[in-house]
Amino acid sequence: MLSLQNILKGLGAAAIPCHRDIYKAARSCLTDRSMAVRCAAAKCLLELQNEAVFMWSTDLDSVVTLCFKSFEGSNYDVRLAVSKLLGTVLARALTSKQPTASTRHNFRRISLEEVMELLGTGFLRGSCGFLRASGDMLKGTSSVSRDVRVGVTQAYVVFVSTLGAQWLERNFSAFLSHILDLVSQSHPKAIQNQMDAIGCRRCVSFILRATVGGLLGEKAQITAAKEICQAIWKLKKVVDAAMSDSNLETRISTTDVTASQHVLVCALQELGSLIHGLGTTAAPLLQDSSTGVLEAVISVILHPSISVRLTAAWCLRCVAVALPAYVSLLLDRCIERLSVLKSSPEAVTGYSFAVAALLGAVKHCPLGIPHGKGKVIMTVAEDLLCSASQNSRISLQRTQAGWLLIAALMTLGPAVVQHHLPRMLLLWKCIFPSSPKDLETEKTRGDSFTWQVTLEGRAGALCAIKSFVSHCAGLLTDEVVQRLLPPLPSAVDLLTQLSSIYKSYGNSLKTPSTVYRHKLYELLAVLPPKTYEGSFCAVLKELVTDLTVPDSQIDASTFLLPPLCHENDLLLLGPLLQETDHRFIEEQLLLGNSIAGGSLEYDPYSIYEKVAKGDSVPKPLPPVLSVISAATRLFGVIFSHVAESHRLQVLEQLLNSIKQTKGSRQQIVQLNVVSAFSTSLKHLANCKGSLGPEEVRRSALTLVMGALESNNPLLRCAAAECLARLAQVVSDSAFTAGLAQVSFDKLKCARDVVSRTGHSLALGCLYRYLGGIGSTQHLNACVGILYTLSQDSTSPDVQAWALHSLSLIVDLAGPLYHVHVEPTLSLVLMLLLTVPPAYAEVHQSLGRCLNALITTLGPELQGSSMTVSALRTSCLLGCAVMQDNPDCLVQAQAIACLQQLHMFAPRHVNLSSLVSCLCEILLDNSVLVNLCSSYLLLRRAVVACLRQLVQREAAEVSEYAVALVKESREDFTPDVNIREIGLEGALLGLLDKELDQRLCQDIKETLTHMLTSMAVEKLSFWLKLCKDVLAASADFNTVASLDTTQEEETAKVDDASVLTSDSDERFHPFSNPRWPTRVFAAECVCKIISQCENAGSAHFDITLAQERKQRDSRDDFLVLHLADLIRMAFMAATDHSDQLRLSGLQTLLIVVRKFAAVPEPEFPGHVILEQYQANVGAALRPAFAPETPPDVTAKACQVCSAWIASGVVSDLNDLRRVHQLLVSSLVKVQAGKEAQSQQYNESTSTMEILAVLKAWAEVYIVAVEKQKNQSDAHIHCLKTANSAEESYRDVTSSASGLLDLVQMDLGTLSKLWLAALQDFALLTLPSEYASQLPAEGGTFYTAETIENARPHYYNSWALILYATALWLTSTGFIVVDPDEGVNNLSRPVTPTTMCQDSSTRPLVKSPEDVNTDRFHLILGVSVEFLCSPRSDAAMENIIACLRALQTLFDVPWPRSKIGGDQELGVELLNVLHRLILTRESPDIQLAALEVVRLILFAAQEHVKEKRRSAEVDDGAAEKETLPEFGEGKDTGGLVPGKSLVFATLELCVCILVRQLPQLNPKLTCSPAVQSGKHLLLSEDGSRLVAAALVILSDVPAVCSPEGSVSVLPTILYLIIGVLKETAVKLRDGQLPLTVAASLQALKGLLSSPMARAEKSRTAWTDLLRSALVTVLDCWDQVDGLLQELDEVSLLTAITIFVMSTSPEVTTIECLQKRCIEKFKITLDSKDPLVQYKCYQLLHSIFQHPNKTVSYPYIHSLAPSIVGKLQETEKAKPENAAELQVIQEGIKVVTGLTATAEEEHRAHLVACLLPILISFLLDENALVSATNSAKNLHEFALQNLMQIGPQYSSVFKKLMASSPTMKARLESAVKGNQESIKVKTAKHAKNPGKSSSIQLKTNFL
Repeated sequence: MLSLQNILKGLGAAAIPCHRDIYKAARSCLTDRSMAVRCAAAKCLLELQNEAVFMWSTDLDSVVTLCFKSFEGSNYDVRLAVSKLLGTVLARALTSKQPTASTRHNFRRISLEEVMELLGTGFLRGSCGFLRASGDMLKGTSSVSRDVRVGVTQAYVVFVSTLGAQWLERNFSAFLSHILDLVSQSHPKAIQNQMDAIGCRRCVSFILRATVGGLLGEKAQITAAKEICQAIWKLKKVVDAAMSDSNLETRISTTDVTASQHVLVCALQELGSLIHGLGTTAAPLLQDSSTGVLEAVISVILHPSISVRLTAAWCLRCVAVALPAYVSLLLDRCIERLSVLKSSPEAVTGYSFAVAALLGAVKHCPLGIPHGKGKVIMTVAEDLLCSASQNSRISLQRTQAGWLLIAALMTLGPAVVQHHLPRMLLLWKCIFPSSPKDLETEKTRGDSFTWQVTLEGRAGALCAIKSFVSHCAGLLTDEVVQRLLPPLPSAVDLLTQLSSIYKSYGNSLKTPSTVYRHKLYELLAVLPPKTYEGSFCAVLKELVTDLTVPDSQIDASTFLLPPLCHENDLLLLGPLLQETDHRFIEEQLLLGNSIAGGSLEYDPYSIYEKVAKGDSVPKPLPPVLSVISAATRLFGVIFSHVAESHRLQVLEQLLNSIKQTKGSRQQIVQLNVVSAFSTSLKHLANCKGSLGPEEVRRSALTLVMGALESNNPLLRCAAAECLARLAQVVSDSAFTAGLAQVSFDKLKCARDVVSRTGHSLALGCLYRYLGGIGSTQHLNACVGILYTLSQDSTSPDVQAWALHSLSLIVDLAGPLYHVHVEPTLSLVLMLLLTVPPAYAEVHQSLGRCLNALITTLGPELQGSSMTVSALRTSCLLGCAVMQDNPDCLVQAQAIACLQQLHMFAPRHVNLSSLVSCLCEILLDNSVLVNLCSSYLLLRRAVVACLRQLVQREAAEVSEYAVALVKESREDFTPDVNIREIGLEGALLGLLDKELDQRLCQDIKETLTHMLTSMAVEKLSFWLKLCKDVLAASADFNTVASLDTTQEEETAKVDDASVLTSDSDERFHPFSNPRWPTRVFAAECVCKIISQCENAGSAHFDITLAQERKQRDSRDDFLVLHLADLIRMAFMAATDHSDQLRLSGLQTLLIVVRKFAAVPEPEFPGHVILEQYQANVGAALRPAFAPETPPDVTAKACQVCSAWIASGVVSDLNDLRRVHQLLVSSLVKVQAGKEAQSQQYNESTSTMEILAVLKAWAEVYIVAVEKQKNQSDAHIHCLKTANSAEESYRDVTSSASGLLDLVQMDLGTLSKLWLAALQDFALLTLPSEYASQLPAEGGTFYTAETIENARPHYYNSWALILYATALWLTSTGFIVVDPDEGVNNLSRPVTPTTMCQDSSTRPLVKSPEDVNTDRFHLILGVSVEFLCSPRSDAAMENIIACLRALQTLFDVPWPRSKIGGDQELGVELLNVLHRLILTRESPDIQLAALEVVRLILFAAQEHVKEKRRSAEVDDGAAEKETLPEFGEGKDTGGLVPGKSLVFATLELCVCILVRQLPQLNPKLTCSPAVQSGKHLLLSEDGSRLVAAALVILSDVPAVCSPEGSVSVLPTILYLIIGVLKETAVKLRDGQLPLTVAASLQALKGLLSSPMARAEKSRTAWTDLLRSALVTVLDCWDQVDGLLQELDEVSLLTAITIFVMSTSPEVTTIECLQKRCIEKFKITLDSKDPLVQYKCYQLLHSIFQHPNKTVSYPYIHSLAPSIVGKLQETEKAKPENAAELQVIQEGIKVVTGLTATAEEEHRAHLVACLLPILISFLLDENALVSATNSAKNLHEFALQNLMQIGPQYSSVFKKLMASSPTMKARLESAVKGNQESIKVKTAKHAKNPGKSSSIQLKTNFL
């Protein structure tokens, strides 16, 4: 068959002559006994129908009947293949064109009705012919076999998928009515009993989900939902009519009503699923009053059938999850109807179901519901329970409804439940009899009805408590547990009595008693076992009975055992147990004939529980079955907690019960017992318990071994797992070896398939739990036996199980297995080639073996030796064989193996062939949307493999994919546009269509990996992809298509197709993508921006980008696509879907932040974003509409503030648009709590209010900062010149304008900010202060929603704090609101300052108190946060907090507070110290140091103030009696922990040592730090060190004289240490920042008044001398390193010592000598710069007023300076630097002349003049002279002219004595005058100057 298929494929139309013969051959094969043959035949026929016209014309009926026959007794693969054939043939028949004339006569067009009729026949009557069916109907036996029905269901889906989405949209109403008709009353056979009905309903739901949910885009889905609604309304009318006519023809009406129920259930389920999928995009559908969706659903809630009521409730729940805005609305409506219609039983159950379902939806709605709803529901529930006994007609319904509501209420979580706990516990206590005696009297009294009500009520109560325990674990304190316990014993008593009650009152109690059992078991399983220890025996007895004498004869293996088997072992049991796309309908085949699967009506309590999979309805099993699974679970818990002796009895009892039963019944008992025992082993293993003595082990072993040889493969699988768990729990190697030996022996002698499969799997499982049993001979034995079994060609089952077991051993034996790798690999290869492909299960096991072997070899596969390459080739060969296998799961294994190989040996996997293989599987059938490959596991394998490949080689993978399409064969057509949209686009399209969550997640990760590695290179491509997805959403379709084409033209993209194809095809890649795909696209845009940010600055700099683009047109930069970015953000932000709006606003926020500073090159002074302000405004406006959900508004506020703060728009009128939005939301905030909408939880309004306040805070902060920067700039401008006045003016206007905008609302804002901070302060209190919190909550949060409000406060407090601090300091803390206590503001502001209402505050606080309160509020919040910022605390929060503190201490009043309160200061410093230790960021550390400086400054001010006031008071008194202020008092002691100085020093040392470890004396001794090597600090490091030094030099001012003495050594050590370590020459001769800072600090320190104060003077002098010695020693230390050391800095330090200290420090002989020595050395330096600096320093020393200081220097150094200058006569300066040196030297000598005493002066002038004159040049020389010589000439001339008049006598003498000099001077002066004349002639401006010079010439 497969060969024929391929031959047909190749021949195409040429094979027409032999089509008939092939058809005949295939027909017989299609109903063959072997499933593999059927599959192959179906594939062959599928190929045949491409050309063979007769198959879908004349022979259509026979083909269809043949397919139905083929479905009988089929397996999953056959159903897939045949349904594909059937669906395709019918689709061809429907769409075929008129054929050629020759065949026209016997051809008839077939209509849609007829096709549907054919399929419907199969669905309803099965494969039997029409005649036979009627005969069967007479006998009443015919029921369609389920596999036919499931097969036909799949055929429906294939049929619709083949015809495509557009066809479905056009013919939807006909299709819908036909599908719903399948379960309507017109075909009573299909739904004759509940099992069949549930099965059919599932099939119908599946058809609708797969077609409507899978194919249609959002718009079409909304239309479909409207159609479904119409159908519901029609049925509703029928039901209403039937109900009203009930008095006439009662019989007909009831059948009518019950018959319509299944149609309604299917319609409601699909409607719910549709809306759930649409999410908030479904809003227009619900607002459309003509459809009336909600009315339709709510009207059906009163339907007489319980399953319809439940499904309607479920549908409401879907609406609530999709559109959170409706939750409160629907709840109110249902509660109101429930109270009104309390007396109708349908209404009571229907509406209570609805309320319960809605409560279950709340946890999926992040915005929640108002807190008060819980109270209302609790009241309604209590009311129902209390009134249940009043009216017997509805007491059952009311009891059930009451408990259902309470149980559902528990899902709202602890915050809500804790308020209703006492009432619930009371109800719980009352429902059970309080003593055994009461139970006895109860038994004697009731009748069957009262018992029914009682059991229903108690089951409900148990369910409510179970719900409480599982949803509110936080409330389970010991006290609550104690109150839960009392009713339990009586509940267990009732359990033991059930059978007797049931016997006495007959069958009507059967279901209620089963439900009661089930609920009690479930509750006990979640309670801690300790709580019901007393009842263990009674409960165990009941459990054993339930397990061994089950009510049902149903084989429950398929739902009991899979959770107990290992998921890998389940692969052995065929595809039914694995996840497939058709799991929903295939399940019914799994569960055996007597049960069709779960359904909602079996357990109404499941309606509020969390669902396993997104939008699918919960499917609880019937009570008879669910009781068994609950019993096995509870047995596991209790068995692991009872005494060991007791365990033995229980096990024996179980074994006996298995022995006593016979036949099929025995298998059921065995199954229940094994699953219960396996569960208990699981529990024992978890709690590391032991099983017990030898006897217990023996009976356990007997139990398991019996099951290991059962006929049911699933039970064998579970038993093998159980055996391994047993070995794990016993954990005794001898026991384990014994188990393995038993299996060895069995396998050697047994010949039957059952025991061979069971025991071979047991060997593998043992390995799994005991991680390689260690001994090699044991491994050898295992491997040997499994080798033999795997070659047993008589039974494929044995082969499959043995190989699977072998794969487990390979995987778990680890390195021990290396010996066996080669033989195993050759075995696997041989089997792959010899086992027929029909035995797919053997091939799957072989695949797992191969995978395990590859993993074992691991990275060794990269090796190049012969053996390794042979192994590698074998692996690749194996993969190739598996890839060709027709079975999809084998192909999936092949791909997984290749993926492993690629991981270990990437070079050796042929990437291009692998990628093309993957793409073909993924994209080949993409016409049939969700049947790309019809196998889910194969698609998962493909995507998982792609995900791994693109992590490493994204570019290659994407190129190969495109190349594949370009060179591909004709038949690989479906994805034409992969050429345009690449693999990335194809994956995006797949993401949109795929329904499986895990697959979607993998596709997203694959795309993300591709994006991160390629987005920057293929920027336009990615942006276009995202834009296509976003623009393809419904509303934008038309606009976008026009727009993109134009843009493409302008961008000159050389892609002709874009312009030629019409818009429809243009959007083919993404026709109406769903909202989750669009959200993903928006997230991709954000990721692209961050990728570009890492890639380089050109992406954010338009000039640079344009330059580089011109240089190389292939380059592409993000900034060139700004228009697209804004456009995408705008499209997303204005969509219907709320999720997409949030993503769009986030994208907009990122764009604004990243591009705000990019200038616009064409309009200087403007930025590039400015042109998009209209778009930004338009994107933000809708988010402030009243009906917008608060989370969207909160996000929009963030964007608003970012936009205003970014400074993009400078014109205030333009800003006003966005500003107005913030103002409007501020008005909303002021309305206060009362005005909040009752739609969502109160915490959402907290979120919105805080978002608004935070946004305003950000704007205010920016406005203030801008103004500050400008006032600085302004001062700077004034200093430089007045020319900048005009430009300055318009800049200020914008900043002050921004401030003016805020200023209007600042009064209101400041109050709100303070109130928010107050709330935050209360919320951060530790839990023990909970009692002190205000009872009604804070200003912006309510007491009940405190927990939900916290995160919102954490999110926004920091900026609000900073803004408040700025506001308080801008008012200087002086302004206190006049209305502070009176509260009669013109604007209604609810929060009064400090949260006390005016009524509770009779006294008006004084301004001082109000200020103190505010000060402590800000300080408290900051300290609380900075004390222990959580490790995830955002950087900006810490920075904002520190900035707030800086701002606070910038003003005198708060400084006086902290200065006066030393403890407070110390505490703050300690907190900052801790912060500096824990946060590495330089920004944080700098900000913290700034705060430290301000605190120290405050302390200084405080000390000064005290000293001043003391002096004023004791003005007349003697100075000696003054008390000492400052730290250290009279003793000089500093107490760590109490001392501000000590804390400051600690902090500074921490910073300095962190940056310069050499400063730490402990370290310097260690060899790790080599002294002398200088480190250059980073810029941040230097800034930190400098800041610390500034603080250090301020410390002594805070101390008393004695205190200053104790800190001085430390401070000197640190300052000089920094100087020493960082004084390094920089190339450009600049001073390093740290050196400058240390010199500055030194100067500040030395000039401290303490050095002069009489109490500390001598100590200071000594210490300062030592410091000077240290500085002098620096020179001597560095021997070889002299060149690096910066002499200038050290000289400067010496000069500071000389100049700033009192003379006695430096005038000691020895010190003075050394200092002078240093200067001497430096004067001789070769470096002009050093000389220059040295002259400067000497100049200042020579000028020292105290002669004892200056004279020694003058005596020693002046002669050499003069000598140096005299030398310059010969060597003229070469360059500017040398010139500077000479000029400075002259200045020094001139200065000296001025200070010298009279008698020496003449002498000095006489030395100086000749030098100066020698610098003059004559006219000829002047012309040719260098620049520096000219400058020197002018300099000398000016000096001469100044000196001449001053010392005229000396001057004249000198001139007289030396005529050459005189001549020289005169010519110079003349030359000068002439040049001046020339200039004056030009300018005639400076008469003053020329006249002064004339005077001087006359003077000669």
